[in-house]
Amino acid sequence: AEYMGKIGRMLLVDCVGSSSFFGFMGVTACMVFSNIGSAYGTAKAGVGICSMGVTRSELVMKSTLPVIMAGVLGIYGLIISIMITGQIQTGGAEYSEFMGYGHLSAGLIVGLSCLAVGFAIGIIGDAGMRAHGIEEKMFVGVVLILVFAEALALYGLVVGIMVLMNHNSC
Repeated sequence: AEYMGKIGRMLLVDCVGSSSFFGFMGVTACMVFSNIGSAYGTAKAGVGICSMGVTRSELVMKSTLPVIMAGVLGIYGLIISIMITGQIQTGGAEYSEFMGYGHLSAGLIVGLSCLAVGFAIGIIGDAGMRAHGIEEKMFVGVVLILVFAEALALYGLVVGIMVLMNHNSC
C-alpha cells in the first residue's frame, strides 16, 4: 500500500513529454475561448450600436463602450497565454505534469470566463445601446451593468494567474 501511494505521487511530479501538451492546450483554450467571447460581444453590441445610430447618430461614439469592453476580453486571454507559454519554454526538462495540468486549468479558467462575459457584454450592449438611443438617461445604468459583467472576467483572470503561479517542478 505504501509503495502504491509513492507511485501515485510520482505520477504527478515526473517530467514526461505529455506535460507540455496540456500546457499548450491551456494556451489554446485560453486564446480560443476568450477570443470567441470577445468577437461575440463585439458583434452583438455592434449590431445594437448600428441600429441605434440610424436614429441617433450623435450618440454612436459614446456608445462604443461595450465594444471596447469586449475587446479587453481578448487581451485577458493574450496575457495568460503569453505567461503560460513563457513558463513552458523556460521549464524545459523540468516541466512537470502538475504544471501542465495547472496551465490547462488556468487557460480554461480565463478562457471560459471571458467567453461567458463576452455573451453578457454582447447582449447587454445590444439592448442597452438601443435603449440609450431612445432614452439617454439609460446610459449610466447600462455602463454599470457592463462593469459588473466585466468584473467576472477580471475574477477569472485573477484566479487564472493564481493557478498559473502555483507550480511544482521535477
